[in-house]
Amino acid sequence: MEIRFTTDNASYKKMTTAELKKLFLIDKLFHEDEVYMIYSDVDRSITGSAVPKNEKLKLLSSKKEMAADYFLQRREIGIINIGGNGLITADGKEFSLEQKDALYIGKGTKEIEFSSLSSEKPAKFYFVSYPAHKEYPTVHKKFSDAEPVELGSQKDANKRTIYKYIHPKGIKSCQLVMGLTELDEGNVWNTMPVHTHQRRSEVYMYFNINDDAVVFHLFGEPNETRHFVLRNGQAVISPGWSVHSGVATQSYSFIWGMGGENQDFDDMDWVPMKELN
Repeated sequence: MEIRFTTDNASYKKMTTAELKKLFLIDKLFHEDEVYMIYSDVDRSITGSAVPKNEKLKLLSSKKEMAADYFLQRREIGIINIGGNGLITADGKEFSLEQKDALYIGKGTKEIEFSSLSSEKPAKFYFVSYPAHKEYPTVHKKFSDAEPVELGSQKDANKRTIYKYIHPKGIKSCQLVMGLTELDEGNVWNTMPVHTHQRRSEVYMYFNINDDAVVFHLFGEPNETRHFVLRNGQAVISPGWSVHSGVATQSYSFIWGMGGENQDFDDMDWVPMKELN
């Protein structure tokens, strides 16, 4: 597990793009037969992936970073599969996840194992975890059962559908809020106008991006933004003081995961377009 100690909203202005990427960009996700994790000091989030191609993979605690006997001893986790059909076993109970299905696993679950139904098309499990103070039951939600919200317009090139999985009116959790957004063909902007939410952090993971396409992800304070160039299967950690928005050279999808002070999806500090620099 890699540890990231990030910077504040004053120091980032003096940093190069390469220096900022080392702190906030997650670019090594989805390696076959590997569980990869980033531990961030931003709300103590853990972001990672598991791609079980030829063998089953276990989600294990890292004693040094977590000081826990097992991964979910004091945590909860949300998992979304973006690959082939796969299985997740949680304390002996098996859950079958098709592409874009989600699984929430609550605090206290001791053994978690990932596997694929086919090595030719392995599952690609993406997950976000935050600390938890209460046990909630493990819940599987199919993509077809996720709550859709249509936003934007073709005129503004931001027509998109948000699918909510883990939220107060859906799968219950302590602080994790998670879902995915899909842009319609020919639309490229997400989350514009931009916003911040000082009360929680957020992680964006972009996927369904062709090899010859990129996403330009906006980062930083509204009056002094930077951008990261992201490719398929890469993610950005956004602290509460940073905007998080993007535009790409084609339509795409992204998974968002939040944790912090509250779970109100609409708790956002919107930034007027005239104030964005």
